[in-house]
Amino acid sequence: MKSEAEAAWANAPVAETETTHRDAVTINGRRYGYTASAGTLTIRDIEGKPTASMFYTAYTLDGVKPGTKRPVTFLYNGGPGSPSFWLRMGSFAPIRLRTTNPEFIRPAPYDVGPNPDSLLDKTDLVFLDAIGTGYSRPLGDMKPAQFYGVDEDVDAFAKGILRYVTKYGRWMSPKFLLGESYGTLRSGALAYQLQDRGMALNGVVLLSSIMNYGYRQPGLDQVYLNYFPSYAATAWYHNRVQNRPVDVATIVAEAREFANGPYMSALAKGQLIPDAERDQVANRMSQLIGLSPEFIKRANLRIDLPRFQKELLRSDARTVGRFDSRYTGIDTDAAGERPETDASSDAISGAYIASFNDYVSTTLGYKTDLPYRLSARDAAGFTWNWKHDAPGRGQGQSQNNPNTAIDLAAAMRANPYLKVLSMNGYYDMATPFFGTENDLGHMMLERSQQANLQFTYYPAGHMTYLNPEALRRMKADLAHWYDDALSDALSATPPVPPSGNSARLGQAPN
Repeated sequence: MKSEAEAAWANAPVAETETTHRDAVTINGRRYGYTASAGTLTIRDIEGKPTASMFYTAYTLDGVKPGTKRPVTFLYNGGPGSPSFWLRMGSFAPIRLRTTNPEFIRPAPYDVGPNPDSLLDKTDLVFLDAIGTGYSRPLGDMKPAQFYGVDEDVDAFAKGILRYVTKYGRWMSPKFLLGESYGTLRSGALAYQLQDRGMALNGVVLLSSIMNYGYRQPGLDQVYLNYFPSYAATAWYHNRVQNRPVDVATIVAEAREFANGPYMSALAKGQLIPDAERDQVANRMSQLIGLSPEFIKRANLRIDLPRFQKELLRSDARTVGRFDSRYTGIDTDAAGERPETDASSDAISGAYIASFNDYVSTTLGYKTDLPYRLSARDAAGFTWNWKHDAPGRGQGQSQNNPNTAIDLAAAMRANPYLKVLSMNGYYDMATPFFGTENDLGHMMLERSQQANLQFTYYPAGHMTYLNPEALRRMKADLAHWYDDALSDALSATPPVPPSGNSARLGQAPN
């Protein structure tokens, strides 16, 4: 007798499915007609055996024929084990869930409607769900574990993208990736894998990045440095810093300088740090991140994230969110060591889940007996294989803690047209922006390659698009970046190496 999990795999369609819906959206005063599609792509092994069914939602501009040179962008969330309904309902699709202040979204009905900040004016959009998430499932005798891993997941996405491009005649289209969170780690390896399989990309967008899991090992101090500017931004937002500057970018700059200098030096000394230096560093930390010098010294200058979330607003019996530290929560035990829940996740999850389920079934008309799995972790026995075979390493020398910035750097060295844009939220404490700067700043790119790497920053958290002001700025930045990437791709000569570093690491936008 089949188990419940095996029965669920059996219901996934081997034959590819698709439903379509015609609609329109106004962007910058111009009306764009488009076709929204929901369906599945059948992934096969080298012998043609079906191995998985990958669910997608696509938005394509009307009046464009197969073989078009119109760009296409593949988007996905992370987890690992998360489907892509967050990006699909919140970011750049022509329809979105509208959100406002950083507070709990009122229960249904929700405000879902046309998105004037959609990217449809620049590119077609294809949102993909990882195998085991959403409506994506293994097929036949394939086991979930065969897709649950860094390299296994990248292989499935590479096959899914290759299948979509082949099925819909998009080989001549400029191609882009846009991943969020763990999806950025996926993007680093995916950019290299697609290029290795004959598909050179025009650009990669990294949204709220974590490219390197190595620094999260216990006993390493880099994680405290990575979080420090995000702590400062959070303390600034909640008015817990001394001599509060006029804008968040100013205190972030001060925190960066301190983290790269006195704080790094102090942590490197470990238990041998002199008392006077420890006192001086603790006092400066207190000025920047709003915790008392005494608390900081009791923590040995090393503030773990849950402690910061609990301590910053303890006097108000409030905690701050992890995904977005602008959000505040209330715990049962105000004297506890860590938050009992993530206020930023609680505030939005119900609205996103409900609005997506209504949209995909009612508006798009996609029908299936499969449950839409909100996380692969919901299934029994979920285990992720963190080993990664990065380019340039010998056989049998897999990374145990993956760093796919290495893969992305290899792709950028081979393809001088490959543009990379790192988009970051100041209040993101799931994937802190200073950690991203560190990861991408150690790709060891030459000066000419560094010009293809850019950074932008927004007054928002992990899901930067929750803030409508940030979403508008993101769209404007992306529109300019797409134009730049496509201009280089269509030029007759490769990009000219700059005289200086035009992609200054950590430089905040004007």
